[in-house]
Amino acid sequence: MVSSALSSHRWDTRDLVLFALFTALIAIGAFIRIPVPFCPFTLQLLFTTLAGLLLGSRRGAASVAVYVFLGLIGLPVFTSGGGPSYIFQPTFGYLLGFIGGAGLTGYIAHQVPVPSLRRLLAADFAGLVIVYACGMVYLALINNVYLGTPISLWTLFVYCFVLPIPGDIFLCIVAAFLARRVQRTIAA
Repeated sequence: MVSSALSSHRWDTRDLVLFALFTALIAIGAFIRIPVPFCPFTLQLLFTTLAGLLLGSRRGAASVAVYVFLGLIGLPVFTSGGGPSYIFQPTFGYLLGFIGGAGLTGYIAHQVPVPSLRRLLAADFAGLVIVYACGMVYLALINNVYLGTPISLWTLFVYCFVLPIPGDIFLCIVAAFLARRVQRTIAA
């Protein structure tokens, strides 16, 4: 999509800069949030999706994985801090979903040299399914099994799907248009 350099196996300076940039943008996106019970709405999805679209499957997922790693070793880059104990936070599954979502988004988008807006949107929404699946399953398991604070399927559905999905769909659309714009800029 962006260039053959980004999809090749060799890393150059530009690749490393983009990789680090997306890792930093994801961290910044964690602090731009709207508080919603159970699952705060942040801009992380925008940047993890763009990482997949612009860096490709492996590099996009790796950029998100580096962000998660940095948070787990103690840097306060997550929405509520950081550290290894963060794996017991109910929303940690969304972080895992971001890795898989960026990977799937990049994979779908990069099946053709120059993806259409339709393909970019399909890639975004496929990645969003991964994020929600990982996030909601993890949240239910942590609450019901580990924390001992049962959450009903209805509550999970309302707070972790119905409330955030409009904003996340909007972010997917924005990501597709931004990726398309960047694609055109780089191709020119």
